[in-house]
Amino acid sequence: MARSEHLPIYKKSYDLCLYLEQVVRNFSRYHKYSIGEDLRNTARRMLGLVVRANGRREKEAALLEIREQVEELKVLLRLCHDSKAFSNFNSFEHAIGLVTESARQNGG
Repeated sequence: MARSEHLPIYKKSYDLCLYLEQVVRNFSRYHKYSIGEDLRNTARRMLGLVVRANGRREKEAALLEIREQVEELKVLLRLCHDSKAFSNFNSFEHAIGLVTESARQNGG
């Protein structure tokens, strides 16, 4: 299997996973075990798809799945923001920036 660590999309996706682990830790108990868990799982699925896409010859289907995960992450982040799960706006802004950058890398 091909190594993925050098890819910019891998780096952004990995940074997103790490960041969400830290941010969700500060969510209230109600949000941490509901939408926070969904957020973390979706980000990890996206990272796994990046690794899987890098190892395939036909990348188109995997890239489409990554795009779907990115859109799901955007919706979840917006839901977290609107339900006041984030402790401050900067946390939301940084997370959505990482997702947007991952989407840009996937589209390119």
